Amino acid sequence: MIRLRSGSARLTGIMEVISCSLMFSSRLIVVHQSAFRVPALLTSVMICSSLLCPAGAFLYNNRYVGDQVLRIIPTNEQEVQALKGILGLMKVDFWQPNSASLIHQNRSVDVHVKNHDIRGMHERLTDEKIQYQVLISNLQKEIEKQTGHRFSRKRRAESQYDYEVYHSLEEIQKWMFEMNRTQPDLVALFSIGKSYEGRPLYVLQLGKGNQKKAVWIDCGVHAREWIGPAFCQWFVKEAINSYQYDSAMTKLLNQLSFYIMPVFNVDGYHYSWNTDRFWRKTRSKIRKFHCRGVDANRNWKVKWCDEGASSHPCDDTYCGPFPESEPEVKAVAKFLRKNKKRIKAYISIHAYAQMLLYPYSYKYAMIPNFNCVESAASSAVKALYSAYGVRYRYGPASTTLYVSSGSSIDWAYKNGIPYAFAFELRDTGYFGFLLPESLIKPTCTETTRAVKAIASGLLKKCNPDKDRLPYI
Repeated sequence: MIRLRSGSARLTGIMEVISCSLMFSSRLIVVHQSAFRVPALLTSVMICSSLLCPAGAFLYNNRYVGDQVLRIIPTNEQEVQALKGILGLMKVDFWQPNSASLIHQNRSVDVHVKNHDIRGMHERLTDEKIQYQVLISNLQKEIEKQTGHRFSRKRRAESQYDYEVYHSLEEIQKWMFEMNRTQPDLVALFSIGKSYEGRPLYVLQLGKGNQKKAVWIDCGVHAREWIGPAFCQWFVKEAINSYQYDSAMTKLLNQLSFYIMPVFNVDGYHYSWNTDRFWRKTRSKIRKFHCRGVDANRNWKVKWCDEGASSHPCDDTYCGPFPESEPEVKAVAKFLRKNKKRIKAYISIHAYAQMLLYPYSYKYAMIPNFNCVESAASSAVKALYSAYGVRYRYGPASTTLYVSSGSSIDWAYKNGIPYAFAFELRDTGYFGFLLPESLIKPTCTETTRAVKAIASGLLKKCNPDKDRLPYI
C-alpha cells in the first residue's frame, strides 16, 4: 500500500514513484509541481508496477553496466602463467576458482571483468591465444533479471511468503520469528551471538524435542551466494509442511534435531543486497588496510592460512588475522564444540559448481571413515539426480574442487563430527552467482532430497566395505 503524505514528504514520495516510471517509459513525461493530483500518482504507480522497476537500478546505482563474466580455459602451463599475469594486472573478481593461485591447465576460470577493462582483456587473451567465451555480456542486465520482480512481491505475512524469490536479511529474520511463533511444536529460535556489526546470529532448531542425534546446516557463508539462504528457508518449509504426511520426513523430525542457520554471514549478506552484489567476505575492519572482511570459510582453526588461503586482507580468500577472528565463525565453532557429542552431521551450503564435497579440503588424503562418508555422498547425489536429472560430482574437496585450508568441513570433521559435507549448488557457470529465481524451486527441491538422504543415513549404522577402493 502506498500512503499519501502531506507537504514535502508527499512530494518526495510521489517523485520517487514517478522517477521509477520514467526509467522505463519511452515517452517524455513532464510533471509540474502544482499539477500533482491523486490520479497522476495512481497512473505513475500503475506504470511502475506494470513495468516492474528492477532492483539493480536502485540497489547498485547501475555500477555493473557493461561488466562481463568470462570463462577462460588455459590449455598448457605457459598459458596458465600468462593468464595469471593478465588477471593480476587487471584485478578481476574471481568467481571460480577463488584466486589466481588455483588456476590450472584445462580447468575453467570464471572471472568478472569491469567494463573499462573488457576491451583490454579480450585483446590480451587473443594475443596469448588463450581460449575464452563470454558467459554474461552485461552483468547489470542479469542482476535486474534475477531480482526484477522484487518490488511487486507480497511479503507481509508468512502465509504469503514466497519461497521462490530471494529475500533480504530483514525479511529472512522476520520469517524466522514467524516460524518460531506459528510452529512452536516443531521450531525453536535462538541466537548464538552477534556479528561484527552487531547483528544477531539466529539459528532455528527443527524437530520434536531434544533428540540424541542432530544435524547442523548453515547457509550464506559467502555473501554473494544467495541460493544458500533460499535453500535453508525452503528446507524448513518442506520439513514443516510434509511432517505427518511424508513418512521419511516424519521419521527424521521425530528422531533427529536440525540446527539451521539460514544466514551465517549476516553482515556480508546485507552488504550484498545494498552495496556490492558480489561481496563474498565478512565486513570486519582490518587495521592499517582500507580493505574489509575475511573469508569465513578460511578462518577455521584447521591448517589455518595454508594452501588455498591468502594472508593479504584485500584478497577474497583472506584467512583473517588469526583463527576464529570473525565473531560469526567463533560463535558457530563454540556452538558446535558444545554440542559435538550430539551433532553427527555438518552440512554447509555454497554455490556454484554442482558438487558434494567432504574432507579433506587442505590435503590429498583419505579420511578414516572414508567408505561410510563416500556411501552417504553417493546416496545423496543419487537422490538429488532423481528429481530433475541434474548431475553432481562428489568426493574429497581437495581433489574434486581444489585445495583450501581453514575450511569449516575440515574443522567439523577434526572436532568429532563424523559426516561433514559442503554442497556447491547450481549451476556450473552459465549464471554463476546470479542463479535466476525461476531455478530456486528445482534447485531447492533436489537439494532437499540429498539432505534427507544424508540425514536418513544417520539413523542406520554404517558397515564399511573394506574391500572398496578409495576415491582419490
